[in-house]
Amino acid sequence: MIEIKNIDINLKDTITCGQIFRFTIEDDNSYTVIMEDRVVNLKQDNNKLVVKSNNEENLEKIVRQYLDLDRDYDKLNKEIIKLDSNMESIIKACSGFKIINQPKFETIISYILSQNNRVPQISKALDNISQKYGKKVIYEDKEYYLFPNLDEIKNCTIEELRSLKTGFRDKYIYEFINKLINKEFIIDDIDFMNSIDAMNYLLQNKGIGEKVASCILLFGYSRLDVFPIDTWVKKYMKETYNITNIKDIKDFTYNKYKEYSGLVIQYMFHYKRNKEKVD
Repeated sequence: MIEIKNIDINLKDTITCGQIFRFTIEDDNSYTVIMEDRVVNLKQDNNKLVVKSNNEENLEKIVRQYLDLDRDYDKLNKEIIKLDSNMESIIKACSGFKIINQPKFETIISYILSQNNRVPQISKALDNISQKYGKKVIYEDKEYYLFPNLDEIKNCTIEELRSLKTGFRDKYIYEFINKLINKEFIIDDIDFMNSIDAMNYLLQNKGIGEKVASCILLFGYSRLDVFPIDTWVKKYMKETYNITNIKDIKDFTYNKYKEYSGLVIQYMFHYKRNKEKVD
């Protein structure tokens, strides 16, 4: 067990806001998250995180990177408020919210699965894929399965993927995996592209449209200038700025918030969704 002190995070909002799909809320209000190479249990105690794992090697470094704890959100938020004073109350309501840095391969597969799909079904399909192809890990006397790497899943078939409850997305996942194997698509090449080129590169793959590609870039590549637009964002934009058309929302967001657009949209999404739950 380790403790990470003096941090500004709202762990509940960050974990449960829809960025990731494989986590468990425990009886003690901690969160067990299946990361790339380990199972990690996180519990918040004010401005401290208590962290446990089956693998404690470089644990603090791994958790800090995953939860984006070393990014200066205070500085980003001040820049956003300069651009739009309307955001001040929203940012305050979203205090401690972070953009999680997820493993790239898992993020791409996860968001291909998200197309016309509900969160419980996405989570179940990812669990099924992990149990079929991934490595088993024992933590606190329970079995968990890490998401498979390319080598572990490379021999999958469409039929196998379909049996794992991936639905019509089975062929998209299969084709994408084979493009990786044949080096027709290289995940790490995106690191060296600007966001426009990265978006176009992702859109070459079947099953990846603009919304899915935006989620992949934001959550898998930490591109804060890219953003998905969902129902909650549409509602906020209509109520606050009387903008309804998706193209107009995109243009407004890019022009107003620039390189912070992705973070702003996540704030809007999180604020609007939580506000309606309360109301």
